[in-house]
Amino acid sequence: MNVRVRFAPSPTGFLHIGGARTALFNWLYAKQHQGTFILRIEDTDIERSSQEMVEGILAGLNWLGLQWDEGPYYQSERLEFHRSICNQLLTENKAYRCFCSPQLLKQKRGEAIKRGDFWKYDGCCRNLSQSESEQRSKSGQIFAVRFQIPPGQVSFKDTVIGNVTVENENIEDFVILRSDGQPTYHLSVVADDIDMKISHVIRGADHLANTSKHILLYQALKQPLPSFVHLPLILGSDKKRLSKRHGATSVLEYEKEGFLASALTNYLALLGWAPNEEQEFLNRKELIQLFNIKRINKTNAIFDLKKLEWMNAQTISRLSAEELELTVRSVLEKNNLWKPAWETKEQHLLQQIIDLLKPRIRKPSDFADLGRAFFTDDFKYDSQAIKKYLSFEQPDEHAALIEALRDLLLAYRELQVFDLDTTEKALREIGDRHKIKPGRFIGAIRVALTGKTVAPGIFEVIIVLGRTKTANRLNDLIGFLQ
Repeated sequence: MNVRVRFAPSPTGFLHIGGARTALFNWLYAKQHQGTFILRIEDTDIERSSQEMVEGILAGLNWLGLQWDEGPYYQSERLEFHRSICNQLLTENKAYRCFCSPQLLKQKRGEAIKRGDFWKYDGCCRNLSQSESEQRSKSGQIFAVRFQIPPGQVSFKDTVIGNVTVENENIEDFVILRSDGQPTYHLSVVADDIDMKISHVIRGADHLANTSKHILLYQALKQPLPSFVHLPLILGSDKKRLSKRHGATSVLEYEKEGFLASALTNYLALLGWAPNEEQEFLNRKELIQLFNIKRINKTNAIFDLKKLEWMNAQTISRLSAEELELTVRSVLEKNNLWKPAWETKEQHLLQQIIDLLKPRIRKPSDFADLGRAFFTDDFKYDSQAIKKYLSFEQPDEHAALIEALRDLLLAYRELQVFDLDTTEKALREIGDRHKIKPGRFIGAIRVALTGKTVAPGIFEVIIVLGRTKTANRLNDLIGFLQ
């Protein structure tokens, strides 16, 4: 089978987590089967759609690396085609004009509710003769077009949900063309899916209720059905529909907040699906290879922002310095910390810094925040760091630290070999000589070199910064203490 799938967002909002996962699953299935991933913008809701939202959707997909093979197609440019399908159904007596006014329909609905009855359109215009219908239309009476539900039932097998059967008597004669001439979602989506030869409709489970209507349209148009794959919903940690309080926002906001696209797609792929083996970290190639729509869960997925943050941090730690270089450069440029030498003669130093910092980095922005002291001499000592390591109740302790720092500064300047072993040996010997606890001495030196209470291993920091910069910062600390 020639696999052709589509992602068909409505530009009434930006690309959010649920839509991004739907796009990802479509993209993965297409790539796995050497198929075609189509992007279709369903912008027929003129009042709520906007070009800004369209551009946001396109930018979100591009950031996630979900490049489409065809499109974007815009439904608003295909309205005449949709109307031609409606006319075909009218001509074949599979649809009819409905002259019921909105006020009359509202009245009937209200009366049914008062009786405690479930209301659906009663088909009062279904039995109008063709001549009467055409006469009323020509006289200028406003009408919508409704699809005529045939007797029987709709049965289909959904790849995730399983077998589904709906009795046709429970489906009302739904509108396919509004009184203003605008095609409805049901008509447009089926007409476009047929025209674009969509083989698999992969969409959220919230569309499941529409599927029986869509199948009836396929059958009325004598077209083969696609395979239906309805994805479980994504809920918040409180098991309620995902909203902003759960972290549901535009995927571009996640980019601004410092999430990697690879981490977000990895996380999204595991919301409702899992590979055969218990793997949490999958690159793009592995996702394409292992993805299996038959392993999509029936139960709703739970979105956990903390888990996403953890996965983002783990992804950063697993990437090589070379793979992170462009990301780090972008962060440093935004914070006016980038030096041109880091892409030439000091590139190796930049990679050393990245490798040293990445185990502690949760988001790329942390390279500039937590790692500022590695990229510039313009940094301050944290107040908590000063209180913990540079404040003393006894004057002799304060004096002992200053003397120890002076000795260490002299020792580091005179070391013939400046490496992990020699720098550690000198530091520990001087700390013992001045009777300063190792934790207190190393803590003070950490503040001198990074301004922080927490940093990578102090001796790795010393080697990455180098002899000159380490000596200068020790001297700065002595001046601060004096």
